[in-house]
Amino acid sequence: MKFRFCGDLDCPDWVLAEISTLSKITSVKMRLLCAQVIKDLLGESIDYAKVEKLTSDAKYELSDVKASIAALSFILSSAAKYSVDSDSLSNELQQLGLPKEHSVALCKTYGENLLKLQHSFLQRSLKLNQLTWLEWRVDFVLGCSELREMTEPEIQLRFSELDSSGASRPVSFSMTSQKFSLFLSELKQAQRLMGGL
Repeated sequence: MKFRFCGDLDCPDWVLAEISTLSKITSVKMRLLCAQVIKDLLGESIDYAKVEKLTSDAKYELSDVKASIAALSFILSSAAKYSVDSDSLSNELQQLGLPKEHSVALCKTYGENLLKLQHSFLQRSLKLNQLTWLEWRVDFVLGCSELREMTEPEIQLRFSELDSSGASRPVSFSMTSQKFSLFLSELKQAQRLMGGL
Protein backbone atom coordinates (compact mmCIF):
# COMPACT_ATOMS: atom_id res chain seq x y z
CA MET A 1 0.00 0.00 0.00
CA LYS A 2 1.27 3.47 -0.89
CA PHE A 3 1.23 6.40 1.53
CA ARG A 4 1.49 10.11 0.73
CA PHE A 5 3.58 10.85 3.81
CA CYS A 6 6.13 8.31 2.51
CA GLY A 7 6.34 9.97 -0.90
CA ASP A 8 3.73 7.62 -2.42
CA LEU A 9 5.83 4.59 -1.43
CA ASP A 10 5.29 1.78 1.07
CA CYS A 11 5.76 2.67 4.71
CA PRO A 12 9.15 1.42 5.97
CA ASP A 13 8.92 -1.76 8.04
CA TRP A 14 10.71 -0.22 11.00
CA VAL A 15 8.06 2.54 11.21
CA LEU A 16 5.29 -0.06 11.04
CA ALA A 17 6.95 -1.92 13.92
CA GLU A 18 6.90 1.24 16.06
CA ILE A 19 3.18 1.95 15.55
CA SER A 20 2.31 -0.56 18.30
CA THR A 21 4.91 1.01 20.59
CA LEU A 22 3.41 4.46 19.99
CA SER A 23 -0.05 3.08 20.74
CA LYS A 24 0.96 2.26 24.33
CA ILE A 25 0.99 5.90 25.48
CA THR A 26 -2.11 8.05 25.89
CA SER A 27 -3.17 10.44 23.15
CA VAL A 28 -2.39 13.43 25.40
CA LYS A 29 1.15 12.16 25.95
CA MET A 30 1.40 11.45 22.22
CA ARG A 31 0.73 15.11 21.53
CA LEU A 32 3.34 16.21 24.07
CA LEU A 33 5.88 13.73 22.67
CA CYS A 34 5.21 15.05 19.15
CA ALA A 35 5.86 18.58 20.42
CA GLN A 36 9.28 17.46 21.67
CA VAL A 37 10.10 15.78 18.35
CA ILE A 38 9.02 18.89 16.44
CA LYS A 39 11.32 20.98 18.65
CA ASP A 40 14.15 18.69 17.58
CA LEU A 41 13.19 18.96 13.90
CA LEU A 42 13.20 22.77 14.23
CA GLY A 43 16.76 22.71 15.55
CA GLU A 44 16.07 22.98 19.28
CA SER A 45 17.04 20.24 21.69
CA ILE A 46 14.68 17.60 23.04
CA ASP A 47 14.02 17.68 26.78
CA TYR A 48 14.83 14.01 27.45
CA ALA A 49 13.74 14.28 31.09
CA LYS A 50 10.29 15.31 29.89
CA VAL A 51 10.27 12.51 27.28
CA GLU A 52 11.20 9.96 29.94
CA LYS A 53 8.38 11.22 32.16
CA LEU A 54 5.90 11.04 29.24
CA THR A 55 6.82 7.46 28.41
CA SER A 56 7.26 6.08 31.94
CA ASP A 57 3.59 5.01 32.31
CA ALA A 58 3.85 2.88 29.17
CA LYS A 59 6.91 1.18 30.67
CA TYR A 60 9.08 2.13 27.70
CA GLU A 61 12.64 0.90 27.80
CA LEU A 62 15.39 3.19 26.49
CA SER A 63 15.29 1.43 23.10
CA ASP A 64 11.51 2.01 22.89
CA VAL A 65 11.98 5.73 23.62
CA LYS A 66 14.65 6.06 20.93
CA ALA A 67 12.59 4.09 18.40
CA SER A 68 9.45 6.13 19.13
CA ILE A 69 11.32 9.40 18.66
CA ALA A 70 12.84 8.12 15.41
CA ALA A 71 9.44 6.96 14.09
CA LEU A 72 7.73 10.24 14.98
CA SER A 73 10.62 12.19 13.48
CA PHE A 74 10.27 10.22 10.24
CA ILE A 75 6.49 10.59 10.11
CA LEU A 76 6.47 14.33 10.86
CA SER A 77 9.42 15.29 8.65
CA SER A 78 8.27 13.15 5.70
CA ALA A 79 4.72 14.46 5.92
CA ALA A 80 6.02 18.04 5.93
CA LYS A 81 8.41 17.27 3.07
CA TYR A 82 5.57 15.95 0.90
CA SER A 83 3.11 18.67 2.08
CA VAL A 84 0.57 16.18 3.40
CA ASP A 85 -2.41 17.81 5.07
CA SER A 86 -3.38 16.83 8.63
CA ASP A 87 -6.54 14.93 7.69
CA SER A 88 -4.77 12.80 5.08
CA LEU A 89 -1.93 12.05 7.48
CA SER A 90 -4.40 11.05 10.18
CA ASN A 91 -6.19 8.67 7.81
CA GLU A 92 -2.93 7.10 6.65
CA LEU A 93 -1.69 6.60 10.22
CA GLN A 94 -4.99 4.95 11.15
CA GLN A 95 -4.59 2.62 8.16
CA LEU A 96 -1.22 1.64 9.61
CA GLY A 97 -2.85 0.76 12.92
CA LEU A 98 -2.35 3.86 15.04
CA PRO A 99 -5.50 4.46 17.13
CA LYS A 100 -7.69 7.35 16.02
CA GLU A 101 -7.14 9.40 19.21
CA HIS A 102 -3.37 9.09 18.75
CA SER A 103 -3.56 10.02 15.06
CA VAL A 104 -5.70 13.06 15.83
CA ALA A 105 -3.30 14.18 18.60
CA LEU A 106 -0.26 13.74 16.36
CA CYS A 107 -1.91 15.51 13.44
CA LYS A 108 -3.13 18.43 15.53
CA THR A 109 0.45 19.16 16.61
CA TYR A 110 1.69 18.53 13.06
CA GLY A 111 -0.89 20.90 11.55
CA GLU A 112 0.00 23.66 14.01
CA ASN A 113 3.70 23.39 13.08
CA LEU A 114 3.62 22.43 9.39
CA LEU A 115 4.63 25.84 8.05
CA LYS A 116 7.40 26.20 10.64
CA LEU A 117 8.75 22.76 9.72
CA GLN A 118 8.70 23.47 6.00
CA HIS A 119 10.37 26.85 6.52
CA SER A 120 13.06 25.27 8.69
CA PHE A 121 13.71 22.49 6.16
CA LEU A 122 13.90 25.05 3.35
CA GLN A 123 16.48 27.10 5.28
CA ARG A 124 18.64 24.01 5.84
CA SER A 125 18.37 22.52 2.35
CA LEU A 126 21.16 22.50 -0.20
CA LYS A 127 21.36 25.78 -2.03
CA LEU A 128 23.56 26.66 -4.96
CA ASN A 129 25.00 30.09 -5.43
CA GLN A 130 23.88 32.18 -8.39
CA LEU A 131 26.29 32.55 -11.32
CA THR A 132 26.78 36.10 -12.61
CA TRP A 133 29.00 35.40 -15.64
CA LEU A 134 30.72 32.49 -17.35
CA GLU A 135 33.69 32.37 -19.73
CA TRP A 136 35.29 29.36 -21.35
CA ARG A 137 38.06 28.58 -23.77
CA VAL A 138 39.70 25.53 -25.27
CA ASP A 139 43.50 25.29 -25.14
CA PHE A 140 45.16 22.96 -27.60
CA VAL A 141 48.82 22.94 -28.51
CA LEU A 142 49.11 22.26 -32.24
CA GLY A 143 52.83 21.81 -32.29
CA CYS A 144 55.88 22.46 -30.21
CA SER A 145 59.53 21.50 -30.49
CA GLU A 146 59.55 20.76 -26.74
CA LEU A 147 56.79 18.12 -26.86
CA ARG A 148 57.41 14.64 -28.22
CA GLU A 149 53.72 13.79 -28.52
CA MET A 150 50.57 15.85 -28.89
CA THR A 151 48.39 16.32 -25.83
CA GLU A 152 44.62 16.46 -25.80
CA PRO A 153 42.66 19.72 -25.60
CA GLU A 154 42.04 21.30 -22.22
CA ILE A 155 38.94 23.32 -21.36
CA GLN A 156 39.34 26.37 -19.13
CA LEU A 157 36.21 27.54 -17.27
CA ARG A 158 35.91 30.78 -15.33
CA PHE A 159 32.80 32.11 -13.65
CA SER A 160 31.71 34.40 -10.88
CA GLU A 161 29.20 33.39 -8.24
CA LEU A 162 27.20 35.35 -5.70
CA ASP A 163 27.35 33.94 -2.19
CA SER A 164 24.57 34.24 0.39
CA SER A 165 25.81 37.68 1.45
CA GLY A 166 25.66 38.98 -2.15
CA ALA A 167 29.44 39.15 -2.59
CA SER A 168 30.86 38.08 -5.94
CA ARG A 169 33.57 35.40 -5.93
CA PRO A 170 35.55 34.35 -9.01
CA VAL A 171 36.07 30.62 -9.65
CA SER A 172 38.24 29.04 -12.33
CA PHE A 173 39.34 25.51 -13.19
CA SER A 174 40.40 23.39 -16.12
CA MET A 175 39.47 19.90 -17.25
CA THR A 176 40.20 17.44 -20.01
CA SER A 177 37.81 17.11 -22.93
CA GLN A 178 36.64 13.73 -21.57
CA LYS A 179 35.80 15.24 -18.16
CA PHE A 180 34.12 18.18 -19.89
CA SER A 181 31.90 15.79 -21.90
CA LEU A 182 30.86 14.06 -18.68
CA PHE A 183 30.32 17.44 -16.98
CA LEU A 184 28.14 18.67 -19.85
CA SER A 185 26.15 15.42 -19.90
CA GLU A 186 25.46 15.65 -16.16
CA LEU A 187 24.43 19.30 -16.46
CA LYS A 188 21.94 18.41 -19.19
CA GLN A 189 20.57 15.54 -17.10
CA ALA A 190 20.17 17.84 -14.09
CA GLN A 191 18.44 20.43 -16.28
CA ARG A 192 15.97 17.78 -17.51
CA LEU A 193 15.29 16.66 -13.93
CA MET A 194 14.79 20.24 -12.72
CA GLY A 195 12.48 20.93 -15.64
CA GLY A 196 10.37 17.94 -14.60
CA LEU A 197 9.78 19.24 -11.05
